[in-house]
Amino acid sequence: MTTRYPQLRLAGGVKFVALLMTCVAISLAMPAAAAPVATAPYSVSVFAHSPAGSSQPDSIVSWHDHVIVGFANHANKDGTGGGKSTIVQFSQSGAVERSFTVPGHNDGLRVVGGDQLWALQNEDANPNLVVINLVTGIQLQYQFPTTPHGGGYDDIAVVDGAVYLTASNPSVSPNIYPALVRATLSGSMVILQPVLYGNATVTDIATGQPVLLDLQDPDSMTVDRHGTVVFVSQADSELIFVRHPGSSEPVVGRLALSTPGGATITIDDTAFAPARSKALIVTDINADTIYRIERHVLGASGFEQGQAYSASDTLSFVGTLNIDNGVVAPFVSGFGSPRGLLFLTDEAGSNSDE
Repeated sequence: MTTRYPQLRLAGGVKFVALLMTCVAISLAMPAAAAPVATAPYSVSVFAHSPAGSSQPDSIVSWHDHVIVGFANHANKDGTGGGKSTIVQFSQSGAVERSFTVPGHNDGLRVVGGDQLWALQNEDANPNLVVINLVTGIQLQYQFPTTPHGGGYDDIAVVDGAVYLTASNPSVSPNIYPALVRATLSGSMVILQPVLYGNATVTDIATGQPVLLDLQDPDSMTVDRHGTVVFVSQADSELIFVRHPGSSEPVVGRLALSTPGGATITIDDTAFAPARSKALIVTDINADTIYRIERHVLGASGFEQGQAYSASDTLSFVGTLNIDNGVVAPFVSGFGSPRGLLFLTDEAGSNSDE
């Protein structure tokens, strides 16, 4: 009989079982992986772990009563190397229902027109778009024209049926190119129309004074309950609010972000609590885990309608966002690196910014 682990045969009559027990004791002595900790009245639990063969959960949306998450699988952000991402559909209890594969590094998801899932890949360069019909499962891939800003496109938002993208990773400073664009499809191409330039003069929300932008990192997007497009310029530590994005003269404000102590902060996703919200789902790209946050006050569950919540990817917490002064106050800390946020509601289905 062949010995599977011949290196474990020790001299002097030491038995294998003794060595095995020593290894077990060492393993038990090792600390368990840290889990996020919530401050009352919030609680946090695991919604789901990354399915086998998938890793790095990031973007998250809903479709009817399903939760859909993009897993980047360590694919390169510029699309090189042949990497692929996995788009996984979960039930609201966290069970895997089905999955799709898309080419490149997924970093943007949105349901458009009811049943069309737009999956946006390669935010650093060489972007592509895959549109998945969630009823039939049919996938169509679209290409972008050469990006004027030299980077890719990161996230997607929908207002009044119009689709908007953030133009990420610009190669110039000051950024004189479009930072927010409107997207339509024609044939196999994505057609883009500028909405907001990276060097626009806008209003500082906290002071009311004009400020000149230099958006170096347009990233995650959401829509507030008034139909305002809100996107983060992540490395610049600021949120940009674009009201009436479909008009010829949108109203734009800039909100500088900070911690309660006044330090600047980077965030990824932001979400505004809808009516009858029952849980906030959070993807943690470093922990390969998706979490569920709940809020219970005086025996009642739910989040305050309209309250903004943000995920800090670098400080590893989810916090409330004060949209008057930009302060993000943590209430769940200890994540690996939280990214996507999605509210579930008591109604059939959930919000996905549509």
